[in-house]
Amino acid sequence: MTDSLIESEERPFSRPAGPPPDDMQLPDVWIYKGKAYDLTDWISKHPGGEFFIGRTKNRDITSIIGSYHKNPERIDRMLKRYALNRDATPEDIHPTANAPEFLFKPGFESWTDTPSYNFDDKKDLLHQIKARIQEPVLAARIKKMDKIFNVVVGMLIVAYFGVQALRLAEPSWMPLPAFVIAMVLLRSGLAGFGHYAIHRAQKGMTKIYANFFDANYVALAFVTADGHALLHHPHTQSEVDIKKNVFTFMMRIPRLYRIPIHTLHKFGHVLTGMTLRLLDVCRLTRKVGIKDMYGTWRGALPHFIGAFGMRFLLVGELVVFTVMGDFWAWALQFVVSLWLSTFLVVSSHDFDTDEPEHVETEDWAINQLEQAYDLKVVGNRYIDCFLSAGLSSHRVHHVLPFQRSGFANIATEDAVREESAKYGVEWLPAKSFLTDRFPKLCRTYLLSPSRDAQERNWGFIREHFSPSALKTSAQYTVQGFTGIGTV
Repeated sequence: MTDSLIESEERPFSRPAGPPPDDMQLPDVWIYKGKAYDLTDWISKHPGGEFFIGRTKNRDITSIIGSYHKNPERIDRMLKRYALNRDATPEDIHPTANAPEFLFKPGFESWTDTPSYNFDDKKDLLHQIKARIQEPVLAARIKKMDKIFNVVVGMLIVAYFGVQALRLAEPSWMPLPAFVIAMVLLRSGLAGFGHYAIHRAQKGMTKIYANFFDANYVALAFVTADGHALLHHPHTQSEVDIKKNVFTFMMRIPRLYRIPIHTLHKFGHVLTGMTLRLLDVCRLTRKVGIKDMYGTWRGALPHFIGAFGMRFLLVGELVVFTVMGDFWAWALQFVVSLWLSTFLVVSSHDFDTDEPEHVETEDWAINQLEQAYDLKVVGNRYIDCFLSAGLSSHRVHHVLPFQRSGFANIATEDAVREESAKYGVEWLPAKSFLTDRFPKLCRTYLLSPSRDAQERNWGFIREHFSPSALKTSAQYTVQGFTGIGTV
């Protein structure tokens, strides 16, 4: 960034590169606007939930506070009571943001690679948009749309279990094509609900609801809530944004093996991998200390209950369909849901291009608008909100990530577009997932040579039959079943 609060060249790097040893104790520090704070006593008091504070220890939270709060100035005043009255240092920040090293590109270092924006300019686009959504008429409409969104979600949950029950009880009433289509659509819709639940205050039942993010088999909400809400959204398309790295893992696999190997990898996730990963997270949480993560066990239990409950549900469905002699119906809807959802997740950003089309600016809101796409599937934004896993009004979602539903984003879109026009931001039409994004993503993710083949100029035969290619494919498969090195 050209106008960062703490320029990279002013950050003397005094710590060896790479993650700290397991026994290395980092200080109880959160970084805000270049200053050090100790928010330990605020973890259990945070209105947005303990998770967001506990997880951001030893990180720069400037962009998180600036983007996720309607009134960051009030947060400024509150934070003063937790100030350590000193500047932040490299030793205050975890080198990989308390996240696994494999999620980042080689050489990543939080201290130098975390972008910082100036959220203090009250004339910037973000301040104008936030002022608009607090106007009484629009605020009331947003609240109403949140309620309607929740009602629709309730109907989807009933339909989700109803479709499976009907298929198992009377297959003739729910033929295979209808079952697969229904499950793909319902899984996308429920994942969209989980998507917004992750962005809501992590309090009470919301900690359980957030695990609907897992419904489409793509990821594990329990660990990706952090990577999505706290690393991707505030720092979109930067080196901190792990989303652009996570969905290229499959590119290590030779192109002809990619679909079967990645599908088997994700089947391993469902069967055992993510349960083992959850058990490992439990171990790490206990090691770090429940106070540093959640404040109290009362704050932690809903997250754990929801995560294990969703794994039990997904594995239970597989078991029931297998016992009932309908395994292939489950398998077909699994494969179609997995791949369609995977492409949906990456279709709303330029992750598939080497050079983004936008020009970076120090205005955070403009950056967000220019780095995200709105998506359309059938053309109706309310229906597409669920068909696209919540991404039909994706640009508004990125500027206002704290809004509680996709319907609220749709209600806010006119205001965001009008304010953006005043800053010269071109409001491009929504991109069609089926005719625009999907073909391009297939070429990138399915047809391009593996990373090794590209880096070493390998031909087709060597790409697929070299010992290293076969070893990589085997390791990737095993990682799915063990949950190690994956999300």
